[in-house]
Amino acid sequence: MTAGVAPPRGAAGELDAAGITAPGLRVAYARCRALNAAHGRTYFLATRLLTPAQRPAIHALYGFARMADDVVDTPGAGGPDEVVARLEEVRARMRVALAGPTDPEDGAALLAEEPVVAALAHTVERYDIDHRHLEDFMDSMAMDLVVDGYETFDDLGTYVHGSAAVIGLQVLPVLGTVVPRAEAEPAAAALGVAFQLTNFLRDVGEDLDRGRVYLPREDLAAFDVDRELLAWCRARLRTDPRVRRALAHLVARTRAIYRRAEAGIALLDPVSRPCVRTAAVLYSRILDEIVAVDYDVLAHRVVVSEARRAAVAGPGLARAVAARSLRRR
Repeated sequence: MTAGVAPPRGAAGELDAAGITAPGLRVAYARCRALNAAHGRTYFLATRLLTPAQRPAIHALYGFARMADDVVDTPGAGGPDEVVARLEEVRARMRVALAGPTDPEDGAALLAEEPVVAALAHTVERYDIDHRHLEDFMDSMAMDLVVDGYETFDDLGTYVHGSAAVIGLQVLPVLGTVVPRAEAEPAAAALGVAFQLTNFLRDVGEDLDRGRVYLPREDLAAFDVDRELLAWCRARLRTDPRVRRALAHLVARTRAIYRRAEAGIALLDPVSRPCVRTAAVLYSRILDEIVAVDYDVLAHRVVVSEARRAAVAGPGLARAVAARSLRRR
């Protein structure tokens, strides 16, 4: 998606519903939507259950998170110092955009050169999203460049606050609540953490290939598992009874966080509940798949089949339509 190119039909309808009319902004939001569709399959599917007017903002928040994450996880041929510099450049551009352009030409340049950042800034202003959440997110992205493991769950908590909890806090104003926002924030943050821990369990092999282990050393050690054993299993594409027991423990711990987060769905605007409930069910199904393969996540990456995803999304769509109809009445 390049500057001056009209958004595709699906994106155009959402942008119309959201009242986003400026041509440059429409292209910027469409770029974010394309990133979400290409990389966030489960997330994008759940987003389709929101009202069209809500979707562009969610796409913008996802698009920026994806852009920053890609700097860390796909560094290319550059050395560590270059990756650090690129990430700090993203942060600097984010800060400039959030501060707002002082000159119309600066705004036009931002739309042309950094459409994802421009869409982010527009969403943050429109929904009054706390800038601190974006700063915390960038702090966690920077941690990935210097930290390759965590001793305890509390230590990991510092990272997942910025990488995951704040994502829940960012989207909460877009979703809307039936209570003061502060009352819904703990559950929203917990759901972000549950999603992130699910990713860690699914992607332990891929993360190990990148030189990182997000599973706390203390929890692994309780089952006689260390980084060397994980690397041995990964190299041979097999698992070990000790690894299975450790992963079963961490899956159970993650399910407990999903249960804490579930209570917060009732605090959301009714039109947003089907989306969040569907996302929670789809992501928790990843844990089911991990159990189904007997925790053998070091040999291959588990996925939720299209049929199972559709089976969850279908009822979610019905609930979303019903909630919108009730609101119109």
